[in-house]
Amino acid sequence: MQFRMWSAGVLFLGSYAPLAFVLAAQDIKKELWGEPVCGWRGQLDCELQIFEHPWASLAAIAVTSAALWLTMYSIKAVRLKSEAEVLSAKPVPNDLINYVFPYVVSFMGLSYGDPQKLAGFFVFLVLLFLITYRSGQILMNPVLIAFGWRLYEVDIAVGGKQVRKTVRALKQGKLLPGKQLIEDVQEVYLMGDP
Repeated sequence: MQFRMWSAGVLFLGSYAPLAFVLAAQDIKKELWGEPVCGWRGQLDCELQIFEHPWASLAAIAVTSAALWLTMYSIKAVRLKSEAEVLSAKPVPNDLINYVFPYVVSFMGLSYGDPQKLAGFFVFLVLLFLITYRSGQILMNPVLIAFGWRLYEVDIAVGGKQVRKTVRALKQGKLLPGKQLIEDVQEVYLMGDP
């Protein structure tokens, strides 16, 4: 199961949108913690420059959020044209440690103000992406899980039970045996209720 490199990269980037928000929260200026964002007089009294490194914080949020939106939009836009009989389905175990580890690292002194640590973290994420991509585990994404999607290993019968095969499938919600609408997207079947 191999996604194209660019689509896998977008999916991978989108899975780290929450990390971008964590790093942005850590980048808020220390003197602003405990202060109101806006004074009582309204918008003229607002502090808009709340980040120590606004370009890095806002760029990370924008890029990862756009990647997440593109991932969700693309998955929803796929038309499920064929029909299959699901004979059995079991959830694929989700090894969340690959995604949890970078969040833990973010609390160990990583900040936008330390370019050496940031560069090292970037190299780590690139290597993690390559390992995840090459192992075919790119769809094991906790952000998709948060939106109700699950990855399954499924036995299906296609074409009036003429062809029986075992595939990986992504479905929003629980996948039960029975009829499903399907579409093969880069060797992963997207499934939905008829």
